[in-house]
Amino acid sequence: MPESSQPGRLIGTGRACDVYELDDQRVLRRYRSGHNAEPEAAAMQYLHRVGYPVPQVHDASGADLVMQRLNGHDMLADLQRRPWLVRRHAATLARLHDRLHEIAAPPSWRAVEIGTGDRCLHLDLHPGNVMLTAAGPVVIDWSNAAAGPPAADVALTWLIIATSEVDDLSLALRLALSTIRKRFLVRFLASVGESPDGCMAAAARYRMADRNVRPAEAGKLKVIEQEAARRASGRE
Repeated sequence: MPESSQPGRLIGTGRACDVYELDDQRVLRRYRSGHNAEPEAAAMQYLHRVGYPVPQVHDASGADLVMQRLNGHDMLADLQRRPWLVRRHAATLARLHDRLHEIAAPPSWRAVEIGTGDRCLHLDLHPGNVMLTAAGPVVIDWSNAAAGPPAADVALTWLIIATSEVDDLSLALRLALSTIRKRFLVRFLASVGESPDGCMAAAARYRMADRNVRPAEAGKLKVIEQEAARRASGRE
């Protein structure tokens, strides 16, 4: 779909892209930076073929990705409405990681700069990128898909949840956010099959290089990176 066309009603927006309604079956994900969506579409098509829960891709051209419209809401929104489900959602996210990491990445996928490995990685697999539908959870936003070690994926998810700012929260949820984060991360690490400890410093450096990371988030990541590097040095 040409970027100059009228895409339809805006139904979602993120740090890097906007999502438009095309009809009751399809949405358009359009990157503002001119990022090429075609590798993301190819990654999703591969994962769909091997049975991993991703939206069906209809078309991709330049910064535009047309894909299946999902009926439901994301896990982060559900946690805001029902924070008492924090342990259940953390366990679900861990299962999605483990299931993804069972899949070998195709040779065409780029290698992540965090350790070595040949597994499929999402590298942004947090509650905001899990849609809860009647058919089960579906993972969205595959713009960072890469091949590598599962520990890198787990480490980045931990870092994103631990350090990211969450916008548009009520005062009550803002006050409870620290407790919700801690409970989620404890359950997630207890449930997921891979420990992130060995690559936390490298993952923090990788995360800090993301241009969508805000200054306050980068400051927290720097502290974590330094502490992880000190722990790793002490084990040598």
